[in-house]
Amino acid sequence: MPRPETDIEAGREKLIQTAEVIIRERGAINFTITDLAAEAGMSQSNVYRFFENKDELAEAMAGRWFAELITIIEDLVEANMPARQKLFEFFARRLQIKRARFEEDPDLFRSYMELGDQHFEVIRGYVDLTDHYMAIILAEAMEEGYFEGLELDQIVSLVNTMVQPFCNPNLMMDMMHLADEDRLHQVIDTILMGLKARSKDASKKAKLHIAS
Repeated sequence: MPRPETDIEAGREKLIQTAEVIIRERGAINFTITDLAAEAGMSQSNVYRFFENKDELAEAMAGRWFAELITIIEDLVEANMPARQKLFEFFARRLQIKRARFEEDPDLFRSYMELGDQHFEVIRGYVDLTDHYMAIILAEAMEEGYFEGLELDQIVSLVNTMVQPFCNPNLMMDMMHLADEDRLHQVIDTILMGLKARSKDASKKAKLHIAS
């Protein structure tokens, strides 16, 4: 007889919470299914009934981490507001969530970053989804007259480079005192006012050279 879905969900939730306890205390580097089974008071074979391998567990933990962030983004993309405000909110709302998580439990935050680095292929889909939604907002900005002469792919790449201190959790841990909403406003305004294609003549005149 198949186990009730609620029982399966409860077992998975218990293991995720147990995994968080382990990585908070020991870090994610040496975390194993053997550790998880012992901490949860289960046999390894029982753990594998809920998660087939460590990647599947990491995927469930990533889903937990990103769920609130993705909901915020999806709601924002549908919101009726100017692209400038929407682009600011896209980063500011997630910044607030990440900062609150870091301040609440820095050790768990760092351990989740370690886990993400170890299993980047697992979280790549969330990163790509975030870029997809950002591209939608940037396309709206293009329709409003921003980013003259640039292609959308170029804009996404440039914006991603410029906003790393406000969205990359690994950088934010070292720069949390600098990643605030006022600075973000300035960066977003600079992006919208300054990102546009340069003419060939201007590019030739303004070439920079590394000092010898």
